[in-house]
Amino acid sequence: MLTKTMVKKQLEKLPEEFSLDELVGQLILIQKVEKGLMDSNEGRFISEEELEKEIGKWFE
Repeated sequence: MLTKTMVKKQLEKLPEEFSLDELVGQLILIQKVEKGLMDSNEGRFISEEELEKEIGKWFE
């Protein structure tokens, strides 16, 4: 979940003029990174070997 602090930091990083799409894109990226970090900290990930097996299935 995003916080006001995260949104404010992203607003500060943007140029004086920006599109709504640029802002939304930045916020989505931040949210996905935060979720990935939380998943990793809580052990919700697969090993590189498991990943390679799953990707291999795509090409069968």
